[in-house]
Amino acid sequence: MYTSDPNRYNNMLYLRCGKSGLKLSAISLGLWHNFGYNDPFDNMRRIVLRAFDLGITYFDLANNYGPPPGAAEENFGRIFKFDLKPYRDQIIVATKAGYTMWEGPYGDWGSKKYLLASLDQSLKRMNLDYVDIFYSHRPDPETPIEETMEALYQAVHSGKALYAGISNYNPEQTKLAYSAAKQMGLKLIVNQVRYNMFARDVENGLFDTLNELGMGAVIYSPLAQGLLTERYLDGIPEDSRVKKSGVFLKESDITPERIEKVKKLSEIAKRRGQTVSQLALSWILRNKVVASVIVGASKVSQIEDNVGCINNLEFSEEELKEIEEILK
Repeated sequence: MYTSDPNRYNNMLYLRCGKSGLKLSAISLGLWHNFGYNDPFDNMRRIVLRAFDLGITYFDLANNYGPPPGAAEENFGRIFKFDLKPYRDQIIVATKAGYTMWEGPYGDWGSKKYLLASLDQSLKRMNLDYVDIFYSHRPDPETPIEETMEALYQAVHSGKALYAGISNYNPEQTKLAYSAAKQMGLKLIVNQVRYNMFARDVENGLFDTLNELGMGAVIYSPLAQGLLTERYLDGIPEDSRVKKSGVFLKESDITPERIEKVKKLSEIAKRRGQTVSQLALSWILRNKVVASVIVGASKVSQIEDNVGCINNLEFSEEELKEIEEILK
């Protein structure tokens, strides 16, 4: 039987998600990669349990994470059933629906038919009575925003989710969704978006919008799929994500120019007593709208390294200017 580390809350930082009552671990674990049927279950279990022992309380999933779609939720459900069930009230489990999950017109996008059917399936796969956060994974240009928000409202008011969120919504879409939800008596508390040193689109108004609305930001891909680590400084390892799948990070993304930038960032990180990944995570967490940064992992040591960013979250003006010069 698994018994959690009694000191797990001592070194983690917990941040309030917008103006809600919910606090999230500053570092959270995402099951986007490395939790499919082709991945070793024992390794998944080690990663999840070590994450919890390090104070990570937020576990982020989606209906289509795998491969195949649904596999990550099933594997997490096994870990929950055998290890984490006694700690259910100490963890945050989130899932999402909005990308292709099953064939036909009712297995994609943002209709009420799809979102609520998907949530029921997710709960069964994860052996849960409810999720803590249910997200609309992406805006649907063909479904009225009111219908998508009504699905989130129904998920919360049926007790199948405690909080509602959106993901990949731009500033205008966020305002429309927030307004539609508010009119139904539902408060959206979070927008989950991609953000890292190499992908900064959301700086163009989204953080300001979230701040105005009292919503938090949860960040995914903070390390640019592993590019913002030391992993690719001396070439592409055979066991890397690029070699294994090459879907979200391609060899063409690993340009000499980017590698040179990572090397310069590494010099700053060393001066701060950090790794490149810790620097990249700390840089994101300096933004007060950010409630959590989702990291992925293929091994326990990566989780341990990432959590270490908590030890140095302060930046001098000189450091920030130097980083901006590198990223230009």
